[in-house]
Amino acid sequence: MSNQKRTTLALAAVLAGSIVVAGAPSARAEVVDVNYQCVTPIGPKGAVSPIDIKGVRSGAGYKLTMSFQKGVSSSPVELGKGAMSPSAVIELGGAETGEVQVSGPANTETIPANTPIKIGDLSGTYTPKKSGKVTFTAGVLTIKALGTTTTCTPKNSPGPSLELDVQGAGGSSDGGSTSGGSTGGTTTGGSTGGSSGGGELPRTGPLDSAAALGTLGGTVLLTGAAGVLWLTRRGQRSAG
Repeated sequence: MSNQKRTTLALAAVLAGSIVVAGAPSARAEVVDVNYQCVTPIGPKGAVSPIDIKGVRSGAGYKLTMSFQKGVSSSPVELGKGAMSPSAVIELGGAETGEVQVSGPANTETIPANTPIKIGDLSGTYTPKKSGKVTFTAGVLTIKALGTTTTCTPKNSPGPSLELDVQGAGGSSDGGSTSGGSTGGTTTGGSTGGSSGGGELPRTGPLDSAAALGTLGGTVLLTGAAGVLWLTRRGQRSAG
């Protein structure tokens, strides 16, 4: 292979790498310690639990899942199967303010007295209405059990567990994509649920990203191959 061909192929590879970096969707997630202080029927309780929030595209929006790695309260009496129902809010920030309501199933195992109550995964739906960067931060947790309600509030001003760069149905913003939100329940302080149609959201899942990047990379490599062919033919004409 001539030096000219090697140079052209190397340039095509560099361009493909540049487009992969620029075209990748923006999303950032991290586990955040949340100091929950709870008001219970028998007095104040509290604990720190690492919180993880994930967002997976679902239809016109995203399915949010909020996971607790530790229990945050306890009960003075045993809670039988199905006796405890958890729910929470996820605070929106960035391009829009508001709340996403998330909830989960009742406990499937008996919870002994005076032991941390393990909260199962809570989920809800977020539907962007604008474009820009949106952050998702753990908010108030509510636990209902045996006719009582326990409210747990983050007291350490936790940072966001998730940030998404999304494209809402309302169009693009000045320099990025993210958006306001609707929920599986209600959204306050921001846009409301439902999608009004319009532009399609970017795909953020690994399979979607791989497909998109493969297409972009293929385009650049094809361009590189065409460049090689053109240079080869030009060389032949010059030699003639």
